[in-house]
Amino acid sequence: MRRQERKNAVRLQKMTRHRLRIQQFALTIRSTLHTRIIANNQRKQADRRAGLFRAFLEVAAEGLDRLIDQFPFPAIVASRYQDVLASNPMAQALSPGFAPGQNFLCWRLLNPAARELYVDWDEATEAAVSGLRELAGDNPNDPRMQKLIAEMSAASPRFRELWARADVGYPLGILHLRHPRVGDLYLSRHQLNVPHVLNAVGQHLLLYHADPGSDSARALEELRSLSVTPTGCR
Repeated sequence: MRRQERKNAVRLQKMTRHRLRIQQFALTIRSTLHTRIIANNQRKQADRRAGLFRAFLEVAAEGLDRLIDQFPFPAIVASRYQDVLASNPMAQALSPGFAPGQNFLCWRLLNPAARELYVDWDEATEAAVSGLRELAGDNPNDPRMQKLIAEMSAASPRFRELWARADVGYPLGILHLRHPRVGDLYLSRHQLNVPHVLNAVGQHLLLYHADPGSDSARALEELRSLSVTPTGCR
């Protein structure tokens, strides 16, 4: 009995240290985002005043692609329309829906491979659609957002059902995936919003991490050596 208690205590200590590291990551990210994006905003404003501002094609806020490459877990930068603007190699190995240029909402709802990857596909699609509704609330009259909602409503009965519920926000929780190469993973998901400045409105980071020492953590390590060819809807 005492041995089991000691094991439980050690596991609790590991999980506590892991959560502290995630919180420290979040603080570092927010500080870095604020500094880099404000500087990028000032540079773009200067370019516009000089007549050099060109038609904007949305990309990840400056420096975010390099920042997420340093993370030891899957991470993506997404737009308010849920386009993947940047993703680190682990995220791309985790899901084809996380490849840069994909719309992960579209991939999750319409690509048959998503039903194989997400063990609880209903829960995974609920999270994606409620996340979109939160992002749409900032500017409900945005023409591109309205077009996306109309197209998804026409293409996916599941989207129509979930949109009618009016659930708002990415829920916290455990995402259960079954990867064809590394097997089952149980990953906690977190969202971090990018400061609302020029050309980064609605951008956010999605992070997926496993408990330290778990089978899922070991499976994530295997993903480092895998690559994914983007497929599915864009």
